[in-house]
Amino acid sequence: MSKPTRRPYRWPKHLKGQQSLWYGCDYNPDQWPEDTWDEDIRLMTKAGVNVVALAVFSWSRIEPSQGVFDFDWLDRIIDKLGRAGIGVNLASATASPPLWLTQAHPEVLLRDERGDTVWPGARQHWRPTSPVFRSYALKLCRAMAEHYRDNPYLVAWHVGNEYGCHNRFDYSDDAMRAFQRWCRRRYKDIEAVNRAWGTDFWSQRLSDFSQILPPRFIGQGNFQNPGRMLDFERFSSDALKDFYMAERDTLAEITPDIPLTTNFMVSAGGFALDYDDWGDQVDFVANDHYVTPGRDHLEELAYSSSLVDAIARRRPWWLMEQSTSAVNWRPVNPRKEPGQLERDSLAHLALGADAICYFQWRQSRAGAEKFHSAMLPHAGEDTAVFRDVCQLGGDLEGLSQAGLAGSTLAKAPVALVFDYASQWASSQAASPSDRVEHGQEPPVWYRAFLDNAIRPDVLPVRAGWEEYPLVVLPALYLIDADLSKRLHKYVHGGGRLIVTWGSGIADEQDRVWTGGYPGPLRDLLGLSVEEFAPMAHGTPGLLDHLDLTNGVTAHDWADVISHLDKGTEVLANYRADPWTGMDGMPAMTVHDWGHGKAAYLGCRLDAQDLAKVLPALLEALDIADMRSVQGDPDLLRVERVSKDDRTRFVFLFNRSRHPVQVQLEGQALVGSLAGIDGDGKQASLQVNGALVQRVVGHRH
Repeated sequence: MSKPTRRPYRWPKHLKGQQSLWYGCDYNPDQWPEDTWDEDIRLMTKAGVNVVALAVFSWSRIEPSQGVFDFDWLDRIIDKLGRAGIGVNLASATASPPLWLTQAHPEVLLRDERGDTVWPGARQHWRPTSPVFRSYALKLCRAMAEHYRDNPYLVAWHVGNEYGCHNRFDYSDDAMRAFQRWCRRRYKDIEAVNRAWGTDFWSQRLSDFSQILPPRFIGQGNFQNPGRMLDFERFSSDALKDFYMAERDTLAEITPDIPLTTNFMVSAGGFALDYDDWGDQVDFVANDHYVTPGRDHLEELAYSSSLVDAIARRRPWWLMEQSTSAVNWRPVNPRKEPGQLERDSLAHLALGADAICYFQWRQSRAGAEKFHSAMLPHAGEDTAVFRDVCQLGGDLEGLSQAGLAGSTLAKAPVALVFDYASQWASSQAASPSDRVEHGQEPPVWYRAFLDNAIRPDVLPVRAGWEEYPLVVLPALYLIDADLSKRLHKYVHGGGRLIVTWGSGIADEQDRVWTGGYPGPLRDLLGLSVEEFAPMAHGTPGLLDHLDLTNGVTAHDWADVISHLDKGTEVLANYRADPWTGMDGMPAMTVHDWGHGKAAYLGCRLDAQDLAKVLPALLEALDIADMRSVQGDPDLLRVERVSKDDRTRFVFLFNRSRHPVQVQLEGQALVGSLAGIDGDGKQASLQVNGALVQRVVGHRH
């Protein structure tokens, strides 16, 4: 497998020169009277803020009319910040165009799948493929770079903002022509497109690239060509990436010494763009993360940060946005519980972040985000939120002094594999069940491993998961020939592999593998699946669950495993009424291959049942002893390791709804809702509690 070209890693340098953690926020001084700026900077200094992102949505202030630039206000605030020791992560300001531009050039506006114009009034209403919009955006980038090329307070470029958050798909004629060019580059000739998309079905055969259309509206209840849909997802990610790269290169040409990045949106439910592909094109990876409130809060955060760390290829990354408390865009927006503001930031830090930032500094008085929490709330300085913000700033400074900055996340014993293309393909309509898709499953496995006191790493499919003793493929729908070869080589060399239902169904173009599922992995797993048995809910007379002989219950999906190779061991069967045709069918298996072993789980389990069967799977794979040093499923335990491998930073987080006692392993550096016992050997972590320790010396 050829390695993709990746930009050299460059991390922003602090104004004072020392290696420290970054702490800051988005700052929107143009939304406030100038007489508040000095007060803002006083409070930022009190909180320990050392960086702010500026001008993210300030195009209309910077260029109030075509070709007329006003940098005076921005110069003044940058100078005030810099003199206070606060670096500036300066945006290209292109995230949303000003009204004078869209009024003069309505052809830059998005079109939805019905051809309707997406009008100004919100944000990000521009076409990534519009040559007119690109021209105006790059003129702004050039003006910004020229004006600030020698500014001593500029530490990084914040290119664009959350690309694809609102303009992921565009169905305009600009997009059509760009999609046609993309397909020509990918396939070279039109017959290759016909083969990839299976266009002989429903008489969709193409004779020329000019006949390729975006997947526009085709009538209510009809189904799009799956191959075209998958490629349009890929194209849309690439189109936005190309736009970002044009901005990046314009800025880099004029300011070659300033690192550049943009903020991804990696989360357990964030699949807009192929962020692993985008990770090759930034100087350092940055991410925006907003938690899933409720039971999965900490686990989803840890899962997402683990994936970001893998996208960053184990280099320190930047948390560009999170919330201090409530957001504004859910139907109900709960506040964070006491302790969660600091606990969440420490969890991102534990999983590889060297910069902790929030949206935003001062909570807005007007606009769509006026109820989105901020570091300085509407209620002002004398608030629990601001006190927590100051406490976190002090703790980050202490961790910087202890040497945390520049250390890296210690590798876990398990790799959970995630794939953007598999998510895109498996979420399409006209599938065996619209209740399941690839992206839902890795987080379930993540929680199940934590419930067994094992912390996994989440890796993109093209990352180096071969380095792990155990690899898990949760519903990895697309497996091409190259990936199949990697998996065969891994297991043959002694690796342990778990594959689940929904894996290996189709190749990279969503063409189904024939001969039985899971396609090219049948010999590796020692079995063949003949058919799927999706389960319904609330429909009398239809199968709605399946019990397994090991005491757990399958829901939503089960495989009809019709053939087992000699030597394939059955770990569990289904127990069901005869009329289902599933009674006695294999549900869990393990198979020797070369020097390794491969297990198969042929049905969907929830996290609780998955946690129950994991020990048996690990035992069957001869890797039963994988529990963490702490060994307590009520704890999330994460380590970061210094470059010389002599210092470990051990992070402990209480996952439960009750206090947890922990043994101290080293020097306690930070405790949030954590009390050290009198003998100094134990600590009690309250609900939402966190503890950071430094342990010096090689680990044995």
